[in-house]
Amino acid sequence: MKIIGMISGTSFDGIDVACCDFIQIDDVIEVKQIGFNSLEYSPYLHQMIADSMPPRSIDMERVCVLDTLIGQAFSKAAQAAISEFSFQPDLIVSHGQTLFHWIDSNHRAKGTLQLGEPSWIAEATGTPVLSNIRSRDVAAGGHGAPLVSILDQLLLGHSDKPEGALNLGGISNITIAGKSIIPMAYDIGPANGLLDAAIYAYSNGKVSFDEDGKLAAAGTVDTDLLNVFLNEPYYSLPAPKSTGKELFHLPYLIERTGPVHSWNIENLMATLLELTVETVAQEVEKNSLSKLYIAGGGSANPVMMKRMQDRLRQCAILSISELGIDPRAKESLTVALIGFLTLHGLPGQIPSCTGANGERLLGSLTPGAHPLQVPAVSKIKPTRIRVVN
Repeated sequence: MKIIGMISGTSFDGIDVACCDFIQIDDVIEVKQIGFNSLEYSPYLHQMIADSMPPRSIDMERVCVLDTLIGQAFSKAAQAAISEFSFQPDLIVSHGQTLFHWIDSNHRAKGTLQLGEPSWIAEATGTPVLSNIRSRDVAAGGHGAPLVSILDQLLLGHSDKPEGALNLGGISNITIAGKSIIPMAYDIGPANGLLDAAIYAYSNGKVSFDEDGKLAAAGTVDTDLLNVFLNEPYYSLPAPKSTGKELFHLPYLIERTGPVHSWNIENLMATLLELTVETVAQEVEKNSLSKLYIAGGGSANPVMMKRMQDRLRQCAILSISELGIDPRAKESLTVALIGFLTLHGLPGQIPSCTGANGERLLGSLTPGAHPLQVPAVSKIKPTRIRVVN
């Protein structure tokens, strides 16, 4: 089955698109990665999203406009992939753009909002679209995250020793799996989120990320400030748990560092990078992981990766590419995988990873140009995934 998976993560820097061909053989899903692309939002839409992220308050007019413009951007991204890779999908899965993740005072997920109206995609491509893939898990008592754990378990669930899969996006999340353990997954904390917020504010919106970690490399870690950040109560919460820009945002930074004009930006970036490394390292050590496979934007930051290797000498630090997956494409491939599972009547999440009270089919279907034709339900639950290149 040919499926396009699309997602824009918590860094909201653009739309990742993966074109995948899936087939299930007994308990193994084989996936061939046909193509991958990442398309930036227009400067106007990027700014509008940035100005709408927590803790800002926006009105319903802004929500409606964003829902439409993001949906149209995802539609253009799908059309571009179809044209570039000569790929005619049976299904398009659109995660959309997360604008708010509602966590109550007891640290339970109460709701999650991803914008990007799927009708724009279905209308332009004629292909059915699966969207809103997190909400069913939340309705079942889960956090709706990290959904990438479904892929991680298929990749690592047969490991002799506990291994981890780490995603370094705006937020860092980890999956811990192995054949002798119940899989678990959770959001660790800010990966690039606070780093991006700092440089964006300091540059008055002219720079959105620290390219290759050059600013952080030029600075010195402020250990006192690092300890202030590490005292964040979220880190001590038990898993499953989830977080996002509702907590880790610019005012959170300013409250702990003082006004933007007072920053030594190099030292602050070095300290925030160390925060990412240290929060990850503590989880790796707590779970005695033998290997850690890394994906996401942070995996392309050589300074962050070197520091991770230096800090975790007892754990092999590897790219997810070692398992045949493009580090940039892991999340969009996961989105496509969830679409394959849903259409074949298979759960797209793992309760022990999200906190849901049971397995669930995920997503809502929008018809394309023709009546929906759903494949037969799979009689065998997959236990592995094999990447075919």
